[in-house]
Amino acid sequence: MKAGRFVITGLAALAFFLSVAAPAAQVLPVAVPKASPTATPAPGPTIQTETSGSSDARIARRVRGIFSELPALAHVTVEVQQGVVTLGGGVENAADKAKAEGIANRVSGVVTVENKIARDTSIDSGVAGLKKVSDKFAAFAAGLPLFGVALLAALLIGALGYMIAGLRGMWLRVARNPFLAELIGSAIRFVFVLGGIVVALDIIGAAALMGAVLGGAGVLGLALGFAMRDTIENYVSSLMLSLRQPFRANDKVKIGDCEGRVVRLTTRATILISDEGNHVRVPNATVFKAVIVNYTRNPQRRFDFVLQIDTRADPAKARRYGYQALKALDFVLDDPPPAATVKDILYPNIALRFVGWLDQSKTDFGKGRSQAIEAVKRALEENGLGLPAGEAAEEAGDKPARRKPATAVPNDSEANDLSPEHAVKEMVHEERADAANKKDLLDPGRPEE
Repeated sequence: MKAGRFVITGLAALAFFLSVAAPAAQVLPVAVPKASPTATPAPGPTIQTETSGSSDARIARRVRGIFSELPALAHVTVEVQQGVVTLGGGVENAADKAKAEGIANRVSGVVTVENKIARDTSIDSGVAGLKKVSDKFAAFAAGLPLFGVALLAALLIGALGYMIAGLRGMWLRVARNPFLAELIGSAIRFVFVLGGIVVALDIIGAAALMGAVLGGAGVLGLALGFAMRDTIENYVSSLMLSLRQPFRANDKVKIGDCEGRVVRLTTRATILISDEGNHVRVPNATVFKAVIVNYTRNPQRRFDFVLQIDTRADPAKARRYGYQALKALDFVLDDPPPAATVKDILYPNIALRFVGWLDQSKTDFGKGRSQAIEAVKRALEENGLGLPAGEAAEEAGDKPARRKPATAVPNDSEANDLSPEHAVKEMVHEERADAANKKDLLDPGRPEE
C-alpha cells in the first residue's frame, strides 16, 4: 500500500515539473547547433598525373598473359589507354565476365576497368559446353573401375555382416532369449552395412562425405524416432515382457479390459483368445503398462455373490443357513473356509454376501459359482428366509406370503458337471501347433515373474 502511494506521488511530481518546464523552454534561448562539415569520401589509390605508353603496354601485356592461361577467358580482348582497361570479346557465362574484371582491377597501374564483355551464344560456344559435359562423362567412365571396387567391398562387408547375424543358434545360446537374439542380429547387420558404406566412400576418395552421411543418418534416425514412437515403444515393451515372462502360453489372464487365454507373445502384440472364441490383439506397450491378472498361476480362486432377504427376517439365521449350504458343496474348499456376512440394508431388504473358494483345476469357476448361488438360495427359501414376492402387498399392510420351498432339482449329470471347460484351451493348443513356425517370445524355459 505504501509503495503504491509512493509511485502515485512520484508521478504527480513529474507531471508538475513538466508543466513548469515547458513554458520555460519556450522563453530560454536555444543554442543553434553548428553545421557539421560534409563528410568526404575516403581517398582511393592515387592516380598519377602522367602516364606513358610503355606502362599501358605493360598493363595490357600482363592482363593478356593472365587471360591466356585461363581457357574461359582466352577470347577476351584487352585495350589500355591512360591506365583505363577496356575488356571486350565474349565469355560463356556471367561468372567468367565478373572474374575477368576482377583480375584486371588487381593489376598494378590500372585506374579503372570498362567491362564490355558479352556472353557468347554462338554455336561454337555451345559445342564447347557439350565438350565439357563429354569430358565429365569421360572422367566418370574412367573412374568406373574404382567405383566397382568400392561397391564390391561394400557388398562383401555387408554380406559378411548378414552371414554373422544369421547364426541364430549361436546368438540364442548367448542371449537365451529369441527377441534379444534377433536384436543382436539386427545390430550386427546395421554395423557391417554402415562399415561397408564408409569403406566404399574412402576407396573412391569421398571421405569428406562420410561426415555428411553419418550426420544425415543421425537426423533421419531422430525423425524416425519421433514418427515411429509407438512402434519403438512396442518393441521395447516386447523386450521387457520377454525377459519378465508375466504369463505362459494358455494362461487365462485379464489385461486391462481384455480377458482370455494367451496364444503367443510377438514382437508387437500379445494374442489372446477370449471365452467367446474371439482373437484379441493387445499392443505390448499396453500390456507392459497394464495391470495383469493371471487366473491360472494360482488354482485357488474365490467367488462371491449377494442375495437379499426381507428386513423382518433374522439375518443371523440366514447367514448360518447359507454358510451350511456352502459347506455342504463338495467343490467348495474348507481352507480357506466359506463365509457369510451382512453387506448392507437396502430397505425393505437386507443384502447378504456369501464367499467361497474353489480349485479351478478341478472345478469350472462359472459353473461352481452358479451352483453355489442355487444351493444358498434354496436353503434360504426352505427355511422361510427368501425375498418377498413383491413390495406392493407390504406397502398395503398385507402380510407377505411365505414362498413355498423350492422343489428339488432332478439329478442331471450334465447339469451337475462342474469340470473346467476345455474348448478355448483346445483352440489355443491347435493354433500354437499350426503356427509352430511363427515367432513366439514365450519361453517355458525362462523363470516366470
